[in-house]
Amino acid sequence: MKGLYCRLNDSEEVKFVIQETDVPATLGDHQVKVQVKGCALSPVDVRLFNDLKLQRDTAPVGREIVGTVRQVGPKVSFFQPDDEVVGILSLDTEVSGLCSTVTIHEQLLVPKPEKVSWVSAAGAVRDGLRAYTALHTLAHMAVGQTLLVLDGASPFGVLSIQLAHYHGVKVLATAHSQDDQKFLEQLRPSVGARESLLARVIGVWDAKVDLAESCLEETGGLGVDIVLDAGVKLYEEEPEAQQPLQLPHKHDIITLLGVGGHWVTMEHNLQLDPPDAHSLFLKAASLSFLNDEVWTASTARQGRYLHILRDVMDKLSTGTFRPLLEDPVPLYEATVSMEMVQKRQVRKRVVVQL
Repeated sequence: MKGLYCRLNDSEEVKFVIQETDVPATLGDHQVKVQVKGCALSPVDVRLFNDLKLQRDTAPVGREIVGTVRQVGPKVSFFQPDDEVVGILSLDTEVSGLCSTVTIHEQLLVPKPEKVSWVSAAGAVRDGLRAYTALHTLAHMAVGQTLLVLDGASPFGVLSIQLAHYHGVKVLATAHSQDDQKFLEQLRPSVGARESLLARVIGVWDAKVDLAESCLEETGGLGVDIVLDAGVKLYEEEPEAQQPLQLPHKHDIITLLGVGGHWVTMEHNLQLDPPDAHSLFLKAASLSFLNDEVWTASTARQGRYLHILRDVMDKLSTGTFRPLLEDPVPLYEATVSMEMVQKRQVRKRVVVQL
């Protein structure tokens, strides 16, 4: 059986290869054997593997899977053969999600609703989990608040916008191109009133547009309650090669954040100088780091994790979530597609259909 794996060479450059792999013949007490129907591709975080001491010659690629249960362990109580399931393989898995069958612990899976397609389920599970983690777990989103989503036309940005609008939050978003701005302005809910999901789209692709000024204008000078960033600029002058998108400066985010606001960042190298920290202190604002991998790296909140995955699937089935997906990719194109995903050359979520 073949799967997709990433291999690190001496220069730390990631290479993707198809190689043979074996699935254990016997199942553990709480393990489930799943026949994979679809697998979403996400960039491999090599640094995270190193930080968690998971260094190996090769690391499996493709962890967001959807499929049909074929066999269950002797103590499995949640599932039975022929159930349709979706989940995320653990960080220490040795099997690629692009293998025809995988074994996974039952507490990493949830049922897939019958009316949700294989591709939609696989493509939404990671970004849905990330959106819930950012808005509910970290930012404690509430009705009537104002949210700024940076790079709103990304797969994560789109689901964050849809989730926030569903909960009665006023949403602002940035667009990194004219096409992104047009797409965001046309976003509408699939149920209920057909008004725009966004109160304002801020076209940061235009050099004349000032992000902080636009947000303060929209909120009457009060600032936004929650900011979800897609990375930030740490220094006043950075080489353009390190800025694939129009990233805001950290000072701009602190400026546009309101009193008691929450800044949720995906910038793992974020550094705050004493004046930055003092500004956050004066606003009684908080800073959280978004790392959705903690859910599978620790079992401390397993029940909450499964509740989130179930709710993501429920919102998919009701049309509240409509993920941003590329056309399904066949297995023989998985290596090329993964290279593009790793280099962030695709704007939509890529799903390999098996």
